[in-house]
Amino acid sequence: MTLPLHHESHGTPSKLRLFTSESVTEGHPDKICDQISDAILDALLAADPESRVAVETMATTGLVHVAGEVTTDAYVEIPQIVRETILGIGYDSSANGFDGARCGVSVSIGQQSNDIAGGVFNSLEAREGRQEDDYDLQGAGDQGIMFGYASDETRPICRRPFGSHTAFRSALPKSARAANWPTCAPTARPR
Repeated sequence: MTLPLHHESHGTPSKLRLFTSESVTEGHPDKICDQISDAILDALLAADPESRVAVETMATTGLVHVAGEVTTDAYVEIPQIVRETILGIGYDSSANGFDGARCGVSVSIGQQSNDIAGGVFNSLEAREGRQEDDYDLQGAGDQGIMFGYASDETRPICRRPFGSHTAFRSALPKSARAANWPTCAPTARPR
């Protein structure tokens, strides 16, 4: 919501904007998907506390798709978790907009890549013997929280690191193919 509020600043009229946020209830499609992914994570951690889980959920009319990569010694019945979560939210009939008991559930989960698993368990600093403190021992996979904002640092109004990473990312596949660089896969994430 934006309300036009006028404000005088140094004799020049300017427009103030009201910055707001929103929150959605548990029955919103985004929240349903988050709750399903959370329930799968919880079930895997309960069965195997060493589980590493990167699972995404997508829901559409009458169908839920769960996909991702997992490292675990446990087995959980994912379709059952999906259905129980949806029913627990209150979607128990098509008349309510979704039927957790009868919706389709597809699961596409594979083994987490060795590179990511290795990075989670052992930091690069630890593997190379150059850790300086306990923080350097903490591993990290490929999950993170990213945010962005406009900046006048570069012409496309993005922060310089983002612009540099974007340029590098754009050039990398072509350069790797031209150099016949076999260790550079089609997927990459400059940081």
